[in-house]
Amino acid sequence: MTLPPVPTNASNVAGIDTAVPAPSQNPELDRPAPGPQLQDRLAGWVSDLTTLHELTDRLVRTTSVAEALDEVLRAGAALVGARRGMVVLEAADGPGTTVGLGLSHGDLGRIETVPRAATACGRVLDALAAAPAGSAVPAGCQPDLFADPHLDPRHREVATALGYAAAYAVPLAAGDERLGAVAWLYDEPAEPGERARHLTGLYCDAAAHHLARTAAQDRALDFAAALREELLPSRLPRVSGVQLAARHRTGPRGGGDWYDALPLPEGALGLAVGSVTGSGPGAVAAMGRLRASLRAYAVMEGEDPVAVLSDLELLLRLTEPARSATALFAYVEPGTRRCVVAGAGHVPPMIIGERRAEFVETTVSAPLGMLSCWEAPSVIAEPASGETLLLCTDGLLRRTGEPVDRAYARLHTAAASVPRAARHDPGAVCDHILRSLLPDGTDAVDSDEDVVLLAARFR
Repeated sequence: MTLPPVPTNASNVAGIDTAVPAPSQNPELDRPAPGPQLQDRLAGWVSDLTTLHELTDRLVRTTSVAEALDEVLRAGAALVGARRGMVVLEAADGPGTTVGLGLSHGDLGRIETVPRAATACGRVLDALAAAPAGSAVPAGCQPDLFADPHLDPRHREVATALGYAAAYAVPLAAGDERLGAVAWLYDEPAEPGERARHLTGLYCDAAAHHLARTAAQDRALDFAAALREELLPSRLPRVSGVQLAARHRTGPRGGGDWYDALPLPEGALGLAVGSVTGSGPGAVAAMGRLRASLRAYAVMEGEDPVAVLSDLELLLRLTEPARSATALFAYVEPGTRRCVVAGAGHVPPMIIGERRAEFVETTVSAPLGMLSCWEAPSVIAEPASGETLLLCTDGLLRRTGEPVDRAYARLHTAAASVPRAARHDPGAVCDHILRSLLPDGTDAVDSDEDVVLLAARFR
């Protein structure tokens, strides 16, 4: 086979045009290197972003408004180069909050005597109140107080007494929510540069959103705590032959653990503890409904704890189908020290005395709301004179961070080690068990679990 002749003009092969220069092997090497000024600017941007990331990372780790305000003051002082500062949060439904950095309560009180419109912080606050929703409010700056011929006399007096000569204030606003303002004070005439102002503005914008979220969480927790205190018994009843004590600790987000002690007909006493799944206001409301219902059932048929819990389970299944709950109810006859106990998925009670510390062997049962129909037999416990019947929720065991079997073993050890001098006081028994299981305190453990202990000592 004869091959076709090769064209003499190789540039026409495969569409190659020799008029177009061939690209270099590495185009990046042909670009001119950035100049020193551009390199410095890029290095400055990287440094600013790194600083801003570190400061905001520290800010978002704060879990309360007080911690966040302290962090905002310290971070802003480092950005603008000031030594002291103050932040003012204004609340529409109550008194505001003022926190200082390097300023005592007396110093803050002096500054509050200055007319609001005369200070940089006050001017920003007034601008926030007057500006339309969503509009930006500029920062306020007083670079040299004593050089201002129109400086308010009272402001001059306070600034001289406290030893500051300049101020810089930034608004705190999260969208349409106007929170307040933060100001930093300089010992000498000064003002932050453009770069520092920009970084401070970005940081305070992030801080305002974090403060708004944290304040909303704090309000929800305060509301849930107040509601829980109203729903739980304000004081335990006085019943002949029995001495009562209770300890209740709430988790960070608020939970649904509860307890109750109520006098029943014929001199009897009803003791109950329980826990509703979930946390927050919803769990607190469900807990209140269950506790109120159990009180009604206990008055009507308290001598039969199984019937009480069966009625409670039916109510929970009909009114709270998405929730489950554990509960333990004891019908106590103080005169004979006879206790009829029924439990639904709950920690069994304990009897603590001079010669023993043991669990009452209740029947293993599922929590309320887990089965189509709950029913389990009750058991009878008969503490001796001087012994204590202890009821607790499983939050106490979970807060230890131990597996279930080890947590039970620690609870038994703690109950057995109650000092002899403390066994006559049910409150001292509860305190000893809390210290033994949670030596760092109930607030030092990172857990959302509530803790409830209810103790009844028989005379």
